[in-house]
Amino acid sequence: MGQAAIQNSGSNLRLFMMMDSLRTGGSERQFVLMAAAFRRASVNVHLGCLQRSGKFLDLVGGISEYPSGGSFLSLRALHSFGRLVRFLGQTSIEVTQAFDFYTNIMLIPAARIAGVPVVVGSQRQLGDLLPSNKRRAQNLAFHLADCVVCNSVAAAEQLAKEGLPRKKLAVIANGLPESAFEQAAPALPVDPGVIRIGMIARMNERAKNHDVFLRAAALVADRFPQAEFVLVGDGPFRSEWEQLARELGIARRTHLLGERHDVTSVMAALDVVVSPSRTESLSNTILEAMAAGRPVVASRVGGNPELVRDRETGLLVSPDDVSALAKGLETVLGSRNVAREWGQNARRIALSNFTLDGARGRFEELYLNLLAQKGLRRPAPEKEHTVASSRL
Repeated sequence: MGQAAIQNSGSNLRLFMMMDSLRTGGSERQFVLMAAAFRRASVNVHLGCLQRSGKFLDLVGGISEYPSGGSFLSLRALHSFGRLVRFLGQTSIEVTQAFDFYTNIMLIPAARIAGVPVVVGSQRQLGDLLPSNKRRAQNLAFHLADCVVCNSVAAAEQLAKEGLPRKKLAVIANGLPESAFEQAAPALPVDPGVIRIGMIARMNERAKNHDVFLRAAALVADRFPQAEFVLVGDGPFRSEWEQLARELGIARRTHLLGERHDVTSVMAALDVVVSPSRTESLSNTILEAMAAGRPVVASRVGGNPELVRDRETGLLVSPDDVSALAKGLETVLGSRNVAREWGQNARRIALSNFTLDGARGRFEELYLNLLAQKGLRRPAPEKEHTVASSRL
């Protein structure tokens, strides 16, 4: 591209974003939100997925499917790979962004073969739940990328420890849409005599520590008879957690709301939010609680300390420690004034650092600067970096 064609604006940036599927989940939600944000900013966005399925499918508009057939070594996967390479080349895509493990494996090498100028991968978890062979495969793909965007410093530091050059790493935190900050009718009836503690997480992974929350809830229930406990989410372990609540004697004080998409209404029904997971990169639940002005008690793992400021917006406790979680909850429940102050602090921080438009701007800035390094665009105007964006 000649100097006359070098541009500064990202308004006509040709971007291809890819996700495994559009099922319910934090990464899938960010994919949908970011695609919409780029479109509003007049970026020329093309979307792809490996499986055209999931509850978010209707929210993305047009999206092309490149199925793997269950294995990247299958004939179907090879055919999809070839189609993807041809599409990227024919549409003169400038930047590709893979959004999860499976699309890192598929899209990064396809974009390299197609000659896409800037190839970006994603790490939206710590990677500790991936089998070693999958971690090695993903790290090989990451070495082919120009940059890997992590949604937390903790995730980026883990990749650096595994040998990925720090110059390839960038941190851009998840962004919240305006609706996350809006007032909503509570999902449960308001009762001034009740304090509700809630955990929002899919029930398909034991590392989320639903059992730790329920056991801590049983301890809290003895000291706070007005406390009720709310579980939001669904999955194969739901019946197990229902049975545990019965065994602990808190079933009558425990609400299982199943899978919900009215998160602001759920948050409006809660007084305190819990995130007891033993592994977390950047928790969307914590971000949504902050936007709603709710204090959070979270395990001190991964990116949680990047969101929860201990004794300013909530409390951090040792992971897998039932007693520590119970004591943390009792601290918050023991003072409505403290809980209110921490919630207000959290909402202010979320508004300053974790909006969707802010995240979209940081992605666009990264893309333009990577293109500028190759002489294809002018660099993005310099901006002050916040806690939600950095280079290692």
